[in-house]
This record gives sequence, structure tokens and C-alpha cells, in this order.
Amino acid sequence: MNSRILLALPLAAVLAFPAFAQTTSSTQDQSTTAQTTQNTSTDTATGKQPLQPPSREGFWGRVNPFARKRYVQRQTDPIRDRVNELDDLTATNSKAIKDTDERAQKGIKLASDKANEADQHAMDAGNKATMAQQTAQQATTRIQTVEQVVGNIDQYKASNQTEIRFRPGQTVLSKNAKDALDQMASTVKGQRGYIIEVQGFSSGRGQTAISNSQKMAESVVRYLVLNHEIPVYRIYLVGMGNAPIANADETAKSKRISGGRVEISLLKNDLEQLASSGSSAPATSQDQQQQPK
Repeated sequence: MNSRILLALPLAAVLAFPAFAQTTSSTQDQSTTAQTTQNTSTDTATGKQPLQPPSREGFWGRVNPFARKRYVQRQTDPIRDRVNELDDLTATNSKAIKDTDERAQKGIKLASDKANEADQHAMDAGNKATMAQQTAQQATTRIQTVEQVVGNIDQYKASNQTEIRFRPGQTVLSKNAKDALDQMASTVKGQRGYIIEVQGFSSGRGQTAISNSQKMAESVVRYLVLNHEIPVYRIYLVGMGNAPIANADETAKSKRISGGRVEISLLKNDLEQLASSGSSAPATSQDQQQQPK
């Protein structure tokens, strides 16, 4: 019995010594780590001090064959906590990056929409500038036309001529004469820039011929004013008496007439052309405004 007790005591001492050495090493490591932490002020991503390696590896060196579960847990818990913190920090950073990317995409889309809107405004401005240029060109053309018309306002050109013959001593218009006057008057309704020249010619001599030619011309003027409402200020009347009628051929001699006749000449200037061009210009401008943008 005594021999067994003597053998158990040395074996118990051998088994207790590694546990005591492990506890001592762990206490020394914790004190060394705390002291190192107090002396270090380095910032990390988690806001905590970095893990410090133990200054001493224990009685057994790097490998402790008698390490217990609690000892291993004490060594790995700080690492596990730090890994979890890093995972949380990584998730937070990923969320922040995603939010930043979404805001950047929204900003890019908003900038693109603004750029497209600016392009549309620029296109509209270009179209309006083109229309303004066309309007200015039309105005310049019209001004040139007006200047030309004003310069030639007193220049009348023969547009139509009609001749009415009378029997000697007669001043009343025949049916054929009225038809000829109706045909001429129908061409001047609603027009501007015209005058009617009425010249009466009569056979005979002196004042008698002039008086007869005047009466025949007045009958023509009276018919145009009463039946066709042609303004009197547009009609110029003259009794030529027995003045010779000029021929178209300048080499031929002028002929005198027998009986009576009246020459009606319709003379026009460029005012009617100006009125027609002015009425077409607004229509063109209106058509341009109705074009799609």
C-alpha cells in the first residue's frame, strides 16, 4: 500500500506541473498583451487596436501538448470577434458602395435628361432661326419689289384696247358698243393700279368736231361709271376732234376718219403685281409656322 502511494505522488506532480506552467504562461501573456495595448495607439478599420502576438509562447514553446479547451478558446475568441467585426464592416462598406453607385446612376441619368432637353431646345432655336432668316429674306425681296413699283408708279402700260365706232351725228352707244365695254370693264373689277383713257374722234372741222368727239367720249364714260361702278378718277377723257389717228407703222401717213369713233385704252402699272405678291407672302409665312418642329 505504501509503495503505491509513493509511486502516485511523483506521477501527480508530473501531471500538475504542465497545467501550472500553462496557467502561468497564460497569465503572463494577458499581462503582456494589456501592457502592449496601453502603449499602442494605432487606429484600425474597426476602431480597435490590432491583435498583438504573445511575447512568450509558454513553457512548452509554440506547441503545448497539454493545451486545454478553455485555453484554446481564450486564444481564438479575440480572433473570432475581430473576424465578425470585419464581416460587419465589409457588409457596411458594400451597402455604402451600392448606395453611392445608385446615386451616381441617378445623377448620370438626370444629367443625360438635361443634356437631351438642352439639345431639343437648341434644335428648336435652330428651326426658329431658320424661319426668321427665311422671313427676313422674304421681307428683303418684298422691299425690293416695293421700291421697284414705287419707282415705276407713274409708268403705265397698255393692257387692253377697244374701239367703238359711231355713225355721223350719233352719240348713243349701240348694243355692240355696250358689249365691248362690258367685256373690258369685267377685267378691272377688284383691281388696283389702272386707269382708263377715253379718246373721242369726229369728222368735221374746228369746234364742231371737238364738241362731237367730246360727246361720244362722255357717253362711254357715263356707261362705265353707271353700269360698272368704275371710279371717275380712274377715267381720263379727251375730245380729239378731227385729229388724225396715228398708225402703228410710223412710215405710213396718219389717216383722218369719217364719222365718229372712240378709243378706250386700259393702262396698268405694277401696283396689282405688288398686291398679288403681298397676299401670297403671308400665306407662305403661315405655312412655315405650321410645319412640325
